[in-house]
Order: sequence, then C-alpha cells, then structure tokens
Amino acid sequence: MKQTLSILFFLVSILLSAQDKGNDNQLQTQLKVQQAIQRKAEYHRLTNGKRDGYRIKIHFGVERNAAELVRTKFTKSFPDFSTDIEYQQPNFVILVGDYKSKLEAFESLKKVQSEFPNAFIVKGKISIK
Repeated sequence: MKQTLSILFFLVSILLSAQDKGNDNQLQTQLKVQQAIQRKAEYHRLTNGKRDGYRIKIHFGVERNAAELVRTKFTKSFPDFSTDIEYQQPNFVILVGDYKSKLEAFESLKKVQSEFPNAFIVKGKISIK
C-alpha cells in the first residue's frame, strides 16, 4: 500500500511539473507574438505603409497635361485599376496598380497592352492593403 501511494504521489508530482512547463512555454509564445506585432507596427510606421512590389508604367513625359490626358483615357478604359501620377524629374509618370509579385503584374500588363502597347512593368513601392 505504501509503495502504491508513493508511486501515485510521484506520478502526480511529475504531471504537475509538466503543466508548469507548459504554462511557461505558452507565456513565452504569447510574448514572442506580441513582440512580432510591435515590430510589424513599427515597420509600417517607418515605411508609411509601403513595401516593395511592382507597378505598370503606361506613360512618361515632360508635359503634365499630356500625362493627365493619358490617365483619363486609361481610367475610362480600365476603371478597375488604380492609377497614380508621379513626378520623377524631369518626367510625369503614370503608374498603374499595386502588385506584390511580378506574375500578378504580368497578368494585368497583358490586359493593359491591348490599348497601351508601350506599357511595361517596373519595380517600386506599393501601398499595403
């Protein structure tokens, strides 16, 4: 009887110590997750919510009015695509879309080239959605 009781006591103590280790691991995991969330928030703050990606350049030229006309024509033809006009000295540039991968950009490029045959893919900063 004493042997059975001592074995039972030994097993219970092992189980209790295992639970404590499990709680420690869970707390460490939660702490790591919180740190990762904080690092990601800091990264977004520093990069203004932008990241590396791809866009489609459909126009560049020195005249702003010509760039605005191209942008208007594009928006009428492709209302689902987002467009931006940027000044990259000395040119005004019309950029289309925000693509995470070159493959995504290529799929859209094929559609766009039907009306804008000189369009091409460029690397740039994209907005994170």
